[in-house]
Amino acid sequence: MDGIKYVVVTNKSIRLLVKNQYTSNVKSGSIRTEIKYWVELFFGVKVIAMNSHQLPKKGRRMGPIMGHTMHYRRMIITLQPGYSIPPLRTKRT
Repeated sequence: MDGIKYVVVTNKSIRLLVKNQYTSNVKSGSIRTEIKYWVELFFGVKVIAMNSHQLPKKGRRMGPIMGHTMHYRRMIITLQPGYSIPPLRTKRT
């Protein structure tokens, strides 16, 4: 379960809850089958689809050196009708 970082709470993610789709940020090195396996095992639900996209990097400067923040992959997980995930702890963005 280390791959899933936190649940995303935005206007779009709240609208997707009506369609039984849940949004969360995961590690960029995680693969879909691994995330699907952990979600099904941990929450006892059936996943029918997973969509993902890479979030853009944000630049951070420390003196003369320009760096980037850690980047995550955002997953939108669609569950079969009749299944749901209980509310999770969220991180403020």
